[in-house]
Amino acid sequence: MERGEFRGSGKRRRKCCLILCVAVILIIIIAVVLSLTLRQETSDFKTIFLDRCKKFKENNCENIWEVFQKIYVNRDPCQVPMEAYDPLITAAPFKPSCNKTMFWSKTKDVVHSFTEKRDCFLTMEDTLLGSVLDGLTWCGKEGSNETLTTGCPGWTECENNTVRSFWNRASAEFADTACGNVTVMLNGSIMTPFDSRSIFGSIEVKRFNSKRVRNLNVLLVMQKNAVVNCTTDSLQELQKVLDKGIKYNCKEVPESLIEECSSHPEKPCESCW
Repeated sequence: MERGEFRGSGKRRRKCCLILCVAVILIIIIAVVLSLTLRQETSDFKTIFLDRCKKFKENNCENIWEVFQKIYVNRDPCQVPMEAYDPLITAAPFKPSCNKTMFWSKTKDVVHSFTEKRDCFLTMEDTLLGSVLDGLTWCGKEGSNETLTTGCPGWTECENNTVRSFWNRASAEFADTACGNVTVMLNGSIMTPFDSRSIFGSIEVKRFNSKRVRNLNVLLVMQKNAVVNCTTDSLQELQKVLDKGIKYNCKEVPESLIEECSSHPEKPCESCW
C-alpha cells in the first residue's frame, strides 16, 4: 500500500467521524428543543387555564387543573371518551340556573355578544369549565406527561378525540341542570336551524326532562338573508324529539333587535324579542 493511500483513508475516517459527531449533536439539540417546546406548551396552556379559572371565585383551580390533565396526558388523543371527563365534572360541577339557561346552535357570535353585555342568561361558555376551555385545543400522547396544543386530532378526525369528548360531556351535564324556562337561539339563515347532528340536537335537547323543564323557547335569529321561519320542517322535527310535557314556543327575532337591546341594559330582556 502506498503511503499516500494510507493517509487518504485516515482522512476519510476522520471526516466520517466528524460527520457522525455533528449528526449526534444535531439530534441532541433537536431533542432538547422539542422537550423545551413541549414544556412551554404545557406551561402556556396551564397559565391560560388557571387565569381563566381564577375569575370564578371560591374554586380550587390548582385541583381542577390536576384533575383535568390526568384525563388526557400519556393517552392516545383519539381514545378519550366522554366518560373520561366525569372526574372533571365532579371537581367543577355545574350549578342549576332555572329560567336563565341559554343554548345555541350556529349562532355563537350573536348569543355571546348578548350574554357578555346582559346577565339575563347563562350559556355553556359562561360556566367555569366552558369559559376556561372555550376556543382552546389540547391533547396528550402516549409516553408523555405533557399537554400538547398543536398536532391534536381535529373535531371530525376521530370520535373520541380529547376536545370533542369534553364538549360533548360538558354539554350533556349543562343540559341536565337546565330547569324551568329554557331558551335556545337558532339560525334562521340556514335551511336546517335544528340539526340533529349538532351538539344541541344530538345531546342537549335529548337531556331535557319534563320533570325539570317546563318550556323550550326557540328564538329564531333572522338576518336579511333569512331562508326559513318558525314553520320550517326542521323545527317541526325539534318538536317531535322534545320530551312530552315540555311546552314548545318559537319566535322569529331580527338579529338587529337583539344587538340593539344588548346595548341597553336598562331594558328588560323580554323586550329584546
